[in-house]
Amino acid sequence: MAAERDIDDLPRNDANYAALTPLWFFERAALTHPARASVVHGPVRYTWADTYSRCRRLASALARRSVGHGSTVAVIAPNIPAIYEAHFGVPMAGAVVNCVNIRLNAATVAFLLEHSSAEVVMVDQEFFSLAEESLRIIADQKKGAFKKPLLIVIGDQTCDPAALQDALRKGAIEYEAFLESGDPEFAWKPPQDEWKSIALGYTSGTTSDPKGVVLHHRGAYLMSLSAAVVWGMNEGAIYLWTLPMFHCNGWCYTWALAALCGTSICLRQVSAKAIFSAIAHQGVTHFCGAPVVLNTIVNAPPADTILPLPRVVNVMTAGAAPPPSVLAAMSKLGFRITHTYGLSETYGPSTVCAWKPEWDSLPADERACLHARQGIRYVGLEGLDVVDPKTMAPVPADGTTMGEIVMRGNGVMKGYLKNPKANAEAFENGWFHSGDLGVRHADGYIEVRDRAKDIIISGGENISSLEVEKAVYLHPAVLEASVVARADEQWGESPCAFVTLKDSVDRSDEPALARDIMRFCRERLPGYWVPKSVVFGPLPKTATGKIKKHELRAKAKELGPVRKSRM
Repeated sequence: MAAERDIDDLPRNDANYAALTPLWFFERAALTHPARASVVHGPVRYTWADTYSRCRRLASALARRSVGHGSTVAVIAPNIPAIYEAHFGVPMAGAVVNCVNIRLNAATVAFLLEHSSAEVVMVDQEFFSLAEESLRIIADQKKGAFKKPLLIVIGDQTCDPAALQDALRKGAIEYEAFLESGDPEFAWKPPQDEWKSIALGYTSGTTSDPKGVVLHHRGAYLMSLSAAVVWGMNEGAIYLWTLPMFHCNGWCYTWALAALCGTSICLRQVSAKAIFSAIAHQGVTHFCGAPVVLNTIVNAPPADTILPLPRVVNVMTAGAAPPPSVLAAMSKLGFRITHTYGLSETYGPSTVCAWKPEWDSLPADERACLHARQGIRYVGLEGLDVVDPKTMAPVPADGTTMGEIVMRGNGVMKGYLKNPKANAEAFENGWFHSGDLGVRHADGYIEVRDRAKDIIISGGENISSLEVEKAVYLHPAVLEASVVARADEQWGESPCAFVTLKDSVDRSDEPALARDIMRFCRERLPGYWVPKSVVFGPLPKTATGKIKKHELRAKAKELGPVRKSRM
């Protein structure tokens, strides 16, 4: 292909070109608002000047131990100041930050640490035994060839000090002492190339080994700003960390808050009571959460709530398709909901259901259904489409023709670490393949209808499990629901609903409840979409709160086929 012509031959130089990196946000925040609170955690309060100095110390301490370009630093911690600091201090040393899900088991963490070749493991005192067991597993597998990473334990004033003391007795370095060994005036350098990796995160790996998603400085910069723009976040926003920072780097709000000179309120344990308390007493203006968090808020007992809200609180939700009923209930409580969608491979959310003023006059139910769609691409994502996966042709914008949701642009990962086969599949035909099935509506907004593997085929007809779940969620007795395919002697497959009931519901006659849920769905869905079986009990969830549908499919298989259709 011939080079594109321009009106000039002016070259890039140091005066007019710099690699994009969110690290520049951090330096600016410390310069602009040095005395403003940057991170608050219980009795601990840091200013932007404090946090900038602490991160320079962290970068310096790592560099003095030859941890830098080509190194990975794993962080196993809940939402505490140290994991926020790692998002800046680690890349300021030139290394890559890998925030590990604290809810994983030791075997999975061992796989992650080994696969990423972590040279440093920073671990919160509560999870020191998890790190210890994970490293023991690797040592057993590697025999004498294992070089133990530098182990740093993070103390927390809000926790029992016994765990910290135990870790120190076993030879771990205390985090604050590690910082003291660094230079608060460390002359960090931005990456020369914005394609350099800034973060590594792992997919949940529910059916196979987790895949390591590698993100670059350019994408982190652009998606951080996009995250702020699409939400209309204000300078100085006060953000409550209900979303784990280990989940897609907190959907890039770790870096975005530095761009906005905002304040992070850390929340070690997420509960409805803690969320309402932070809103009332700490001035919270924004927080993010998966639909399971929203559901917790909506169904919180009155004793745990503080209503009416003292101000409008902005809530971003993503992670799974939220039922319209939950969105409507949150709006009724006074929260302003922004619905987004994305994946680890797209820096977290990368589409937004941008609200339109003309929707304000619509009935509440209709507003909620429009709001439940996944919407349009982020400002920082260049390509979004719904295509026929065989031909890659865009599907008609008719709201019914399903295709695969694909993305391309700066908001897409570099690729999967050490996994060329998965990369070839993910980037086939020049697009990132999400594996999600969706439709495009006449107004251009997309809507997720299912994961490709979750579609139910009954009598040759496709059934969207998400659409069935939306109907089940509307039943007044239902707290949570998930729908999967179950073998059916007459139809091949039929929907099977797994349901968690609200605490207030009388469970003495579950067969009658199951029949009532089926009746309820029959009034709202096509006949063949109605669940033919309902199973009650708690729903299994991944470490990030997503429902483990593969386990439910296994349970449905154990139930055997539906002997007689109720259609």
